[in-house]
Amino acid sequence: MAQTDYIVIKAKEDGVNVIGLTRGNDTKFHHTEKLDRGEVMIAQFTEHTSAMKIRGKADVHIASGIVTSEGKE
Repeated sequence: MAQTDYIVIKAKEDGVNVIGLTRGNDTKFHHTEKLDRGEVMIAQFTEHTSAMKIRGKADVHIASGIVTSEGKE
């Protein structure tokens, strides 16, 4: 497998969920992490992880810039 870039997720509130989703015919949750305000997680896509879902307010740093997720208001 080719090397992939890392992404950095920085929680802007307590209780941000980072959910890894599997590859294949059926997309399933395979890993969940909970971050509190100020915590940082460094992640990358792998042969098992095809997508990530971020639930809560967080900054997601990717190669092309920063994406900010919004929590429920």
